[in-house]
Amino acid sequence: MHLEGTTNIKAARQKVWEFLTDPHKVAGCAPGVESVEIIEPNKKFKATASIGLGSVKARFSGDGEFLELDAPNRAKIKGHGNAPGSAADVVSEMSLSDGPDGTTDLKWTADIVVLGQLASLAARMMAPVTQKLTAEFFNEVKKRIEV
Repeated sequence: MHLEGTTNIKAARQKVWEFLTDPHKVAGCAPGVESVEIIEPNKKFKATASIGLGSVKARFSGDGEFLELDAPNRAKIKGHGNAPGSAADVVSEMSLSDGPDGTTDLKWTADIVVLGQLASLAARMMAPVTQKLTAEFFNEVKKRIEV
């Protein structure tokens, strides 16, 4: 599944960069994230998250790794998680540019692959639920950065 979007955040690019490259701050905005542990600063972390797709629920534990960090312009991250009978892989990129009136334009993409029971049981629910969770995430990011 491929997702992409753009959003404008009322804050300077450096502030947006520092927030979005901090796994703890990002986790605080992501629905279902239970814990984050930094393994190697600015490189690797572990996370646990619970995801619900309709009546199907899964608790994923996984690893994240920054593949590219070009402060304060762009970042690329990959993640892999496992849940009982399922697995998920994601590669996500973001690019930041100066917007009007001191704002920051954020352009992002995410390519997600879900395998196993979760994929077969909740396939038709995945796109709308993912879009809903993504909107919740970016609303929370904006709320926390734009203070």
